[in-house]
Amino acid sequence: MPSGTTITEAPSQTRLRAAAIISALLLAGMVFGSALWIIAGVVALLLTSINAWLTKTWASSVNAKREEGDLELKIGSRISSSVEIQNQSKLPILWVLIEDLIPRSALMFHPAALEVMGPRIQVMRIWGGETKSIEYQIRCNRRGYFQIGPTILETGDLMGFYRRYRTGASPRFLTVLPEVVPLRSYEIGSRRPIGEIRMRENVMSDPTRLRGIRQWQPGDPMRSVHWSATARTGTLHSKIYEPSSIIGATLVLDLHCKSNPQTQEPVRTDLAITAAASIANALHEANEPFGLATNGRDAADRIRDQGWEGDHRVRGDATVASEMSSSSDRLRPVLLKPNRGAVHFAELLRSLARLERTDGLTLCELLVECESELSSETTLLVILQQCDEATLAALIGLARRGREVAVVINTHDINDYSAIAGPLIAERIAALHLADAEHLQDVCRKMLVR
Repeated sequence: MPSGTTITEAPSQTRLRAAAIISALLLAGMVFGSALWIIAGVVALLLTSINAWLTKTWASSVNAKREEGDLELKIGSRISSSVEIQNQSKLPILWVLIEDLIPRSALMFHPAALEVMGPRIQVMRIWGGETKSIEYQIRCNRRGYFQIGPTILETGDLMGFYRRYRTGASPRFLTVLPEVVPLRSYEIGSRRPIGEIRMRENVMSDPTRLRGIRQWQPGDPMRSVHWSATARTGTLHSKIYEPSSIIGATLVLDLHCKSNPQTQEPVRTDLAITAAASIANALHEANEPFGLATNGRDAADRIRDQGWEGDHRVRGDATVASEMSSSSDRLRPVLLKPNRGAVHFAELLRSLARLERTDGLTLCELLVECESELSSETTLLVILQQCDEATLAALIGLARRGREVAVVINTHDINDYSAIAGPLIAERIAALHLADAEHLQDVCRKMLVR
């Protein structure tokens, strides 16, 4: 619904009844020769015509304007939102109802994703040429991509015969970035040795990390001889190196509706995205590559593809049309190839903030579809709530084909975790338990099974 479009409600029973009464008065006056009835019919017709003209004039004269643009915020931020309402004609508008729409999904749960402080729905009278405004504040309590607006204007005549609706100001969009929790440690390495992270198991010694020296033993290579200690003691000594590995990761995030049930929303989805953002932050601080692959939908892409416009005949339908859709059959995954740097990290945070659950690709289909695009040099760190047989087979297949796979199981119930982790551990795939937000800092401390 483009800004400025005026929509007239279909004739109601009241208006049809009024038209019938006027016609009856005029007909009775002409049949019985009663001038009083004719005058009453003419007066009623004039009042109805004047009301229709006033309603049309008021609806075309009132205009709404929003000054603020799109914003990118952190959780806990508070912003002000205001819409100016101007009467562009010289006639006073006796009443107009202004509502700045906010999607119902953003106002559900406790606390709501967007906490509104102040009136965003007002009824006001505006004199000719006068400008008024509605102002309120919004507190961002959860991550997401939120549509604020459009502004719906409603006016009509004083007798209730006519009513018109108009879209005044176009919406703005708020991107609330996910929370980033510092991890105490990160001990998930890839199959590529010699990197920045010290491993507990001696996969391959890193010649750049000298841990100590010991007496030489048969089988030690000559290149590991510590010649200074040998010359000082007169006995052969060998260097001891720390094993290390590269710790880059491709975060694979499952956001399909079937494996992320509505009964767990929005807690589990937000926890998974917070975990992904925190792991990416740990890798970013270690100057390691990190990427993202998910079957969720990008809310910004949906807005660009579908838009928020609509043409409806009643205010209630216009409100529903202006909200963000709650379902999607998106089949194009969101992919960010592994990279380093602050710019790449900021892009990943924005992508995570805009992610929504989808009815499109399942996790199994995502892994099969995007296997060729997933980096083989980084660990595939899969974050999921449920794991069916097809997904389990896809994960085991990736591991058997030489990919390093680790799974973060996002469930509170230890029995659910055990049921998913058992087959994975049997295939030497690390299964990490993300029970709640309190355990988020330690989710990646467990050593990868080799």
